[in-house]
Amino acid sequence: MAQNPVLRGFNPDPSFCRVGKDYYIATSTFEWYPGVQIHHSRDLVNWRLVSRPLNRAALLDMRGNPDSGGIWAPCLSHADGRFWLVYTDVKRLDGDFKDAHNYITTCETIDGQWTDPWYVNSSGFDPSLFHDDDGRKWFVNMRWNHRGPGTGVNPAHNRFDGIELQEWSPERELFGPKHDIYAGTDLGLTEAPHVFKRDGWYYLTVAEGGTGYDHAVTMARSRRLTGPYETHPGKHLITARFAPENPIQRMGHGQYVEGHDGRHWHSFLCGRPQSGPDGKPFCATGRETGLAEMVWRDGWLWLAAGGQVAPTDLPIDVEQIASPPVRRKFQGPDLPPEFQWLRTPYPERLFTMTGECLRLTGRESLGSWYEQTLVARRQEEPSYHASATFRAEPSSWQQAVGLITYYNRHKFHAALITLEGGQRVVSLVSCLGDWPGEKLTFHGSTVIEEGEVTLSVRVDRADQRFSVNGREIGPSLNAALVSDEGGKGEHASFTGAFVGVCAFDLTGQGWHADVTDFEYENKI
Repeated sequence: MAQNPVLRGFNPDPSFCRVGKDYYIATSTFEWYPGVQIHHSRDLVNWRLVSRPLNRAALLDMRGNPDSGGIWAPCLSHADGRFWLVYTDVKRLDGDFKDAHNYITTCETIDGQWTDPWYVNSSGFDPSLFHDDDGRKWFVNMRWNHRGPGTGVNPAHNRFDGIELQEWSPERELFGPKHDIYAGTDLGLTEAPHVFKRDGWYYLTVAEGGTGYDHAVTMARSRRLTGPYETHPGKHLITARFAPENPIQRMGHGQYVEGHDGRHWHSFLCGRPQSGPDGKPFCATGRETGLAEMVWRDGWLWLAAGGQVAPTDLPIDVEQIASPPVRRKFQGPDLPPEFQWLRTPYPERLFTMTGECLRLTGRESLGSWYEQTLVARRQEEPSYHASATFRAEPSSWQQAVGLITYYNRHKFHAALITLEGGQRVVSLVSCLGDWPGEKLTFHGSTVIEEGEVTLSVRVDRADQRFSVNGREIGPSLNAALVSDEGGKGEHASFTGAFVGVCAFDLTGQGWHADVTDFEYENKI
């Protein structure tokens, strides 16, 4: 049988949308550019990346955004013959404040040129757009309250301050009264609201419990859009918080869709924990997307399989096609579709496609929030092999290019071609979750001969080894570090593990190096 997750490797916060027999899932991309991934399917099992719509400065510029800031929880919908995309650009993550700016863009086709955005508000994150059957549109988001526990005359406040709703139109933008429609359950951390209408009822689904192992999808309903809303008799539609032995955990944050054939489905965020070297679980592939079949009973949704834990197996008689090995020669005009870069809408300052290779221009250091030359793809399975071939002649230790396994600026391992003592070497360097501080740990250097250099990495769950021209170098490294649970941990790590190529030039002169080949293969 086909199995969850259906979108493997860092595809969180799935917004689910159907147009006829075509299904679409939009997922968060955080600091990775271009923003938002949209996948398409006709069988709900095999999905193809068809668009990253936030692909120019007018739509998105994340230079200066922190790790795990940027694009949170998009909402994709279809109405009036157009696709509508709601998204948040989070400029501040740490501390009591959240600078979370919400926008709407639209396009007639999923892979077309999306309009310059409407700015909507900054009161909270995880917004959605509900199209009522009378033609009116309503903007829904959670509200963030920075005032916290309260002191003196200020009362205590929940950071997650409830779900608010207000009417919106392209002509008038936000207008009319603002309505507080749902405060959530005792699980708390109520976010990610999605509204739909069925049989005269307005239904609201939200995510609760945070994006870790207590995550859940909660449902409520009302006869009036503006409430009051009553909570589902079972409280949560989907959660694995009471099933710690289940192979898929962290279930929550999704959206309901009625299929073209009358079946009912709900997307959900999830993770596949592996056992780390310390025995603690870690999600090597980040937060991913699953689907669960639902049924209606007594005016409420329930899992078709019963209980609250979404099944690993999908009840769909379709062959699930595994991702094949990918071998890129970088000889085309465009960057291959699986690759992304960090933050900037001006990638030509970081890399160019020459027709013969991928040319990297060294900019700021590993971990820069502005111009970091790092071109990478998602880790899709707990074990994989990747390699890249380089042409590089650094003139000092301030210049380097190489292969990197990367989560963020305090969680990475890299094999870097650089110059030490007048000799070209491959130097192994890591940031071992050191936060704050981002201290580097060096694992030694290997002298290399002239000519092209092929760097490889083998990751087998929590174990990682680099190679140079087919020969292993350096120690075994902890791959569990490059995960949600590494460093600051799951509640401050929202992306996933990437593998790719990087370069820097700390002289500021824009030294460049070439990548001729890149290979990636999952090992299952």
